[in-house]
Amino acid sequence: MKKLELHWQILIGMVVGILFGLGMTAIDGGAKFILNWINPFGTIFVKLLKLIAVPLIIASLVKGISDLKDISKFKNIGLRTIAIYIGTTVIAITIGLLLVNVVKPGNGISEETITKLTETYANSGDVQSKLSEASKQRDTGPLQFLEDMVPDNAIKALGDNTSMLQVIFFTIFLGISMLLVGEKRAKPLKDFFDSLNEVVLKMVDLIMLSAPYAVFALLANVVVSSNDPDLLIALLKYALTVVGGLLLMVSFYMLLVSIFTKKNPFWFLKQLSPAQLLAFSTSSSAATLPVTMERVEEHIGVDKEVSSFVLPVGATINMDGTSLYQAVAAVFIAQALGFDLTFTGQLTIILTALLASIGSAAVPGAGMVMLVIVLESVNFPADKLAIGLALIFAVDRPLDMCRTVINVTGDATVASLVAKSVGKLHDNPKPKNWDDDYDDVK
Repeated sequence: MKKLELHWQILIGMVVGILFGLGMTAIDGGAKFILNWINPFGTIFVKLLKLIAVPLIIASLVKGISDLKDISKFKNIGLRTIAIYIGTTVIAITIGLLLVNVVKPGNGISEETITKLTETYANSGDVQSKLSEASKQRDTGPLQFLEDMVPDNAIKALGDNTSMLQVIFFTIFLGISMLLVGEKRAKPLKDFFDSLNEVVLKMVDLIMLSAPYAVFALLANVVVSSNDPDLLIALLKYALTVVGGLLLMVSFYMLLVSIFTKKNPFWFLKQLSPAQLLAFSTSSSAATLPVTMERVEEHIGVDKEVSSFVLPVGATINMDGTSLYQAVAAVFIAQALGFDLTFTGQLTIILTALLASIGSAAVPGAGMVMLVIVLESVNFPADKLAIGLALIFAVDRPLDMCRTVINVTGDATVASLVAKSVGKLHDNPKPKNWDDDYDDVK
């Protein structure tokens, strides 16, 4: 019997996890059972992916830069990457604003629902922590994100998964310095990182063996942790507006893939689907990064010289899905609370959301924090910020899962576009399996 492909295995794990979670919610103590005995396996899986994220970025990026032999090639890749990321983010925000202005989901929220949401979430620790973090971000200078990119202690940066930009900066600095000392002197270090890269990629393959079971655990926990169903239904129009915008963004990505890379969009999505499903399950671009890199390199055909830079940078600063969500959420909150948002204010949202997507990359729970910054940029009343966050908090987790899928899809799309533009997109990629070298070590 032919073994099911990985994306089907993960999809089955997701469906079974959701059904199992729904079944356990109907049993007294079922939610506690999942929390204590099922969820830890999902948590361990996410930890394993995060465990190898930094070593993978270092090994892959150093290998990619040192293989270039020419710094000017790296400059071309870097400039194109940043330009395309900015372009897609602006388009994502624009799609979100157009959709929310047409659908007007905030106009259908009753005063009773607003009151109930406010009582449930406005004073919660999560909402207050987001407001506090946003206040810190607001008080920083306009170039603070550049300052934060440069670490003062490389070892400390390498030990912190929230310092990805610092890791990328240090690694690029190291790779360029290796080019400048010459191939002969850099060879021992290059051989080390080449070997480390192969080992870490093998670790990705081994971790992915447990992916179907892990997403079962993650989704079961999400279901039993879900909020009041009545509140979710009340916010359905808003949630569907966000999801509709995200689907339009995927269509835009696939149009780019079809036109510029000449690849079949459905083939592209099929190759990327395991990373998308994991992004949905984990709600983390950083945790999904090792799998995204493996799928983009080995299944889509993007050369490591390109993927090793484009994907780690994208996982850190490219938040197309999150930016689209912020545009919809900001206007939705304004509509629901009767705040007059002018055309100029909506243009301000585009600019602020773009800058926030770069500057808030290392902030935990970046989406909600960025939303507060966006609302403050249009002079939204400070005393209503907590109420505004409370309005969307009930559906934030499922929408976070959806927008992370778009973030990952955007990273892969940009990697393919940049690779094609520099002649580094291969037509016949050769995927590796976890047991390819098993005969050599038996």
